[in-house]
Amino acid sequence: MQIKPTFKKITPDFGSSITAIQKTKKRKRSEAFWHFHPELELVYVNKGNGRRHIGNHLSYFNNSQLILIGPNLPHNGFTDRLTSKGKETLVQFHPEFLGDLFNKLPEMKNISQLIERSKKGILFKREIKDIIGPKIEKLPKYEGIKRVTKLLEILELLALSTDYVLLNENGYMFETQPQDSSKVDKIFKYVNKNYQQHITLDEIASHVNLTVPAFCRYFKKVTGKTFTQFVNECRIFYATKLLTESQSSITDICFECGFNNFSHFNKVFNEVIGKSASKYRGEMRLIIQ
Repeated sequence: MQIKPTFKKITPDFGSSITAIQKTKKRKRSEAFWHFHPELELVYVNKGNGRRHIGNHLSYFNNSQLILIGPNLPHNGFTDRLTSKGKETLVQFHPEFLGDLFNKLPEMKNISQLIERSKKGILFKREIKDIIGPKIEKLPKYEGIKRVTKLLEILELLALSTDYVLLNENGYMFETQPQDSSKVDKIFKYVNKNYQQHITLDEIASHVNLTVPAFCRYFKKVTGKTFTQFVNECRIFYATKLLTESQSSITDICFECGFNNFSHFNKVFNEVIGKSASKYRGEMRLIIQ
C-alpha cells in the first residue's frame, strides 16, 4: 500500500494554464495515491463518499465535499465511491498562473490570502459549498480567458467566505523549489519502499548523493522537519490506514509500521494524531459504520 507522498507533475492541456477535469466514475486505486505538487487543487464532489487524507489530517466524508488544497501539501485521492448522478470535478492551477505582477495587484489581495490559507487545506461547509459547487462543475466547459475569469470569480467568493475549517492546521507542507522536486521525490520513494526497516542517515544521504550534514540541512529546509520526524510521521499515516481498514491488533500494527517499541509507537501516534491509537480506531469505526 503506497502512502508516502511522491511528487506528481501536472501538465495542463495545450494553450491552458488551468486543468479542469470532471469524472463520473469512481477513482481507480492506482489514481488514489499519496502525492504532492506545486499546483493548488480545488475538488468538488457532488454525490459520493470517501476518505480525506491531507497532510496530518484523516477523516471521512459522505454525500459531498468541497476542498482547496494548497501547493506542495501532501494528499491522497478522495473519491472511493460516486453515488447515483455523482460527479467529481477537479481543478488544478499554479499559484502564480497569472504572473507575479498580476498577483501583486490590490484587487488580488483576497485571493492571495486564500492561497496562503490553502497551505493548511480548506474544507468548505454547506452554505458556500452549495453556491460554489455548481460553478465549479461548469468550469471544464469553458476555454481560454473565459475559464480564467470564471476561476477568479470562484476564488474570490471562496476568499470572502468564513464558512470553512482548516484541515491540516498543525501539519506540514513542502516548501520545494522546482529544482528540488526530483530529489524530494527520490527521498520519498526510498522511504516508501523501506519504512518498515530502520533507515540510517548514512544510507538515505548516500541515496541522494549528499553527505549526512548536507542532507540534514537540506531536508530540514525543504520539509521543516528532521528526517527521523518525517519517517515516524509516514509510519503513523500507514498505521491510521491499517487501524481503519484492517482487523489487526494495535500491537501488530505497531510493528508492521516499522516501530520496534510499542510505548514509542503510542507516544509518536499521540504527538502526530492528537489521540491514542485505540481512541482513533474507535472513532473511525463509528464514522464509517
